[in-house]
Amino acid sequence: MRSSGNCFRRRQRKLNRVPRARDHAVSQTKIMVAFKEEFPYLRTESGQLFEFNRDWLHAAITRAADKAGYPSWWLTDHVTESIAFYLRLRNDESVVAFSQLSQTVRYVLKVIGYKEIIPHFTPSPPPISISLFEIAEQAGTGYELAFFDLLERRINALIQTGMDNLQLCSLQPCVKHLRGVKVWTRACDALREEIVCFVREKITSTAEVARLVCSLR
Repeated sequence: MRSSGNCFRRRQRKLNRVPRARDHAVSQTKIMVAFKEEFPYLRTESGQLFEFNRDWLHAAITRAADKAGYPSWWLTDHVTESIAFYLRLRNDESVVAFSQLSQTVRYVLKVIGYKEIIPHFTPSPPPISISLFEIAEQAGTGYELAFFDLLERRINALIQTGMDNLQLCSLQPCVKHLRGVKVWTRACDALREEIVCFVREKITSTAEVARLVCSLR
């Protein structure tokens, strides 16, 4: 009888351990859930809004350090993350002035003892990116006139914000969507050239964009 009692207790202990293992598995699953970081928008003096980008800031700090005589500066990552942390603390604000961000970077450089980098830190806002494919989807397959009309409106609206750097991307998927094909054809070549010429003419004919840098890919 004692033996059967011990066996029962051993079985009971094993059963009691099962829920804990399951709870542990659930907790592990929860740990793997990730959320997108939220940062306030940055606003230039012209009123242009853009999103904070770590790579953009990292590149700007790298260029400044290199000009100051610190190639491959070992503190670039640290300063970049410090600024990202600063912006996360201000995520209750919808907009932060671009000048405030630049001033904060200069303050950090001064505090850590690298004042000589400060004069070289003169970042420009990151380029605004427009997906041509998204505009083509909005226009609809085969509706090229609607596409050019939407593209012109989008460019005009951005020019009014005073932007000085524009990237037009997803040109090839855009052309395929408008032509309604999956494989590139000669007709796609013609439409691609037409879009490039349209953008070039639009940019060069606008007086307000004398300093505008535009790339299309």
